[in-house]
Amino acid sequence: MTESPENVLFVVMDTVRKDHLTPYGYDRPTTPGLERFAEEATVFEQAVAPAPWTLPVHASLFTGMYPSQHGADQENPYLEGVTTLAETLSAAGYDTACYSSNAWITPYTHLTDGFEQQDNFFEVMPGDFLSGPLAKAWKTMNDSDTLRALADKLVSLGNTAHEYLAGGDGADSKTPTVIDETIDFIDDSEEFFAFINLMDAHLPYHPPEEYKAEFASGVDSTEVCQNSKEYNAGAYEIESDEWEAIRGLYDAEIAHIDDQLTRLFDYLKETDQWDDTMVVVCADHGELHGEHGLYGHEFCLYDPLINVPLIVKHPTLGTGRHEEQVELVDLYHTVLDSLGVEGGEPASPGDNVVGLDRTRSLLSADYRDFAKATNDDPGQRRDGEYAFVEYSRPVVELKQLEEKASGAGIVLPEDSRFYSRMRSARRVDAKYTRIDRIPDEAYRIDTDPEETENLATSDDEAIAETERALSEFEDAIGGAWTDALDTDVSDGSVDQMDDEAQERLRDLGYLE
Repeated sequence: MTESPENVLFVVMDTVRKDHLTPYGYDRPTTPGLERFAEEATVFEQAVAPAPWTLPVHASLFTGMYPSQHGADQENPYLEGVTTLAETLSAAGYDTACYSSNAWITPYTHLTDGFEQQDNFFEVMPGDFLSGPLAKAWKTMNDSDTLRALADKLVSLGNTAHEYLAGGDGADSKTPTVIDETIDFIDDSEEFFAFINLMDAHLPYHPPEEYKAEFASGVDSTEVCQNSKEYNAGAYEIESDEWEAIRGLYDAEIAHIDDQLTRLFDYLKETDQWDDTMVVVCADHGELHGEHGLYGHEFCLYDPLINVPLIVKHPTLGTGRHEEQVELVDLYHTVLDSLGVEGGEPASPGDNVVGLDRTRSLLSADYRDFAKATNDDPGQRRDGEYAFVEYSRPVVELKQLEEKASGAGIVLPEDSRFYSRMRSARRVDAKYTRIDRIPDEAYRIDTDPEETENLATSDDEAIAETERALSEFEDAIGGAWTDALDTDVSDGSVDQMDDEAQERLRDLGYLE
């Protein structure tokens, strides 16, 4: 039996599309480092994310649960009552660290619970954000229907601050610092689990000059549309040459990620830790650049968002390409399996916790043989060929979208994808998406990979089987989303908050 590495390096390239990476056949040399890495790893062609945006996907990576199970989403923007992968590994004696410049992966969302070392590099958050009256107000807001919308707006601070920090002249990537911190952590560790999220490819795109010169020569990043809400609301039209410029900036950001990852990989090799480290590289979701009339990663579950890159180096897997479908949820179990940790013990009394299920470990001979499953998992009702994706109402994006529409004199139709919740079942040849406000969508992604012909009302048998699998998943996870939620995403009342908490929110720009 192959000896398993003692360490894990887990890398999430935030918002990176699979088809913009060299190992997946992209015709621009964005990722020569990942191409070399792929030669000694397994490249997964059909990896599926459990949601199309950061918070629920990372919560799934850290808990082994689907979004409806762990509950972390914009209407409840933090993990609560669950034991995380980092908590389990820390308890098992591993050194654990999380380095990120993503505003959702922070102590205030509890996604970083259990990491002994962590740094978000996100200095816009006030140091006492979780102390005093504001901390009490945070919990009050999330427990009160009248204040929930204000809490949703509060967590959008991360998005706003990212635009402020990353925008315009002199914008600095935090990725080199993330890599430096990771190297320092590894230097001081025995056996480690290091998790990093690299944000460069998330809007807005302001790449370092040397990468812009190669992939977006002559493009002024302050002159192209960097606000997806303006485009999605119909307040701004993007022509083909501007899309080309946007994609060039995006490629330049990816090239910068690749360069920095290569630096980290080279360090592991130079210090003789490469062979003893399992390396996972994936994206949490992709990005749309005008496909289906959308920009960004909201309001849909099309494949450029959910069919993500995944490359794993582990001696059990060997090298080559894996054509069968896998889920990012499986990586939770893969890490436990690689490190020989069974898990399943709650870090706090009453916590929900998922123990190792080898039918979800990429390293197991029983992988996706769900007849042998050991967990009560709503995604294991079939034979393993299906993946499931969930997208609840995106409150923060809706508020921003409405503001852009209103400013342009546009009224968004209530029965539209913007106000919809969605769930998909996907297999390698077909996908069915249930949507609560507009007609369902279904595609034969084997023959129609761009998802242009909706077959939801057809008699295609692969579509029908996929819809049945989705129905079984919905039944197992609490029922289908068929009743449309209220479209009101107003800020609500702040009357229940004391004067000091209200004043702090004014300082942050959330109250007049």
